[in-house]
Amino acid sequence: MAGDTDVTELSGPPALGPLYAAAAVRTALPGRAATLPDRALVRRGIEVDPAHLVDYARVCGFRVGDTLPITYPHMLTFPLQVALMAERSFPLPLPGLVHLANRITVHRPVGVSETLDVRVHAEHLTAHPKGARVDLVGVASAAGTAVWESRSTYLSRGSRAPSVEQGPAVPDPEVPTGPAAALWRVPGDIGRRYAAVSGDVNPIHLHPLTAKAMGFPRAIAHGMWTAARVAAALEGRWPDTPTFDVTFRKPLLLPSAAELVTARDGDAWRFAVRGAGKPERIHLAGRIGG
Repeated sequence: MAGDTDVTELSGPPALGPLYAAAAVRTALPGRAATLPDRALVRRGIEVDPAHLVDYARVCGFRVGDTLPITYPHMLTFPLQVALMAERSFPLPLPGLVHLANRITVHRPVGVSETLDVRVHAEHLTAHPKGARVDLVGVASAAGTAVWESRSTYLSRGSRAPSVEQGPAVPDPEVPTGPAAALWRVPGDIGRRYAAVSGDVNPIHLHPLTAKAMGFPRAIAHGMWTAARVAAALEGRWPDTPTFDVTFRKPLLLPSAAELVTARDGDAWRFAVRGAGKPERIHLAGRIGG
């Protein structure tokens, strides 16, 4: 992070409900900043709550073992992302941000009993054909060494960026075809269940009425729940230090039926989640492995 001059240490996870509400109010106010804040948010000394880990694993389909599921540290970094994006100094409005893609890199397996520090900052506020995009970078460290990191790319439709330069390319993964490896019946309450473990209480995920108010026909699944569900289905089939790339495409409406389709790619797997019986409707696609 260039010019990292402002580091704010938080004593606990931010409450996301009030942050979403405050951000909605600020959206209507003039005077939003034009550039990204030169700022990072940090939490230190985090110990994973075993009960929370079990709840997360149950909602997403992971087994519970001695190491954290590949997507679990996102539970620790995401609240810091929201806290940063909800600030008045953040140039893009939090309401309406679209999660375009996510890349997770595991430097080594992370033990359930390890004490972690997490850090989040924003970078690459750049132009996008539909508006402006930004990357939120999260890093989890143990004993001073980075063990896990992620890059979440968001789009703000209709916004303008001060720079026309391109940020890191959003992956455009090849979508595997063929018969489904699994059929998922995604229940209508999965948005509320995932919100309960993740804290992500964005109204588009919680209820048909609140989703309709945001322009959706009914509630949609969290993108990171769908990504985690894929990782859980392929658990144990990749190296110990994988990269997990996901590009989000069409929303997964709730309730719904979806298919997982996979293809081997060396020591990795390519995958897609598509509508059941609708191979043209791709909800997400990506690759996991070395």
